[in-house]
Amino acid sequence: MTNHKKLKILIANGVNLDILGSRQPEIYGFQQLKDLENGLSERRLELQKFFGCELEFEFFQSNHEGAFLDELSKPWDGAVINPAAWTHTSLALADRLAGIDLKFVEVHISNISRREEIRQKSLTAKHAIGVVYGFGIPSYITGLFGLLESLID
Repeated sequence: MTNHKKLKILIANGVNLDILGSRQPEIYGFQQLKDLENGLSERRLELQKFFGCELEFEFFQSNHEGAFLDELSKPWDGAVINPAAWTHTSLALADRLAGIDLKFVEVHISNISRREEIRQKSLTAKHAIGVVYGFGIPSYITGLFGLLESLID
């Protein structure tokens, strides 16, 4: 196991994910951000038992890019990040992820490979340990599992 007895994991959601459930439900589904957070929290004990460590999740969402960048720079053991539209447009976010020591998995609810051309390119994925997309809300649990696997020796 890693040197940490307790892993602090950031679950960070970017721009417009505060209106998840009402924004384009044909693409993103009807579950709200709170449903996602509750679902991951409910899986915490199961994941702790599986990985043999204590887990602390911190949920964060912002529509303000600067606040999002600041949150990423806090001392986390790892992160699951859905940058949303910033994935495709933010050099600032890509530069931040390249410049900080943060293991993270990038996740997306929709299958970005089937979306508009601009949404098929990720500026941030090359800094991630992995990318999961297209499975709806379960993309987060898959990403979290992959992140924890990478953090445990």
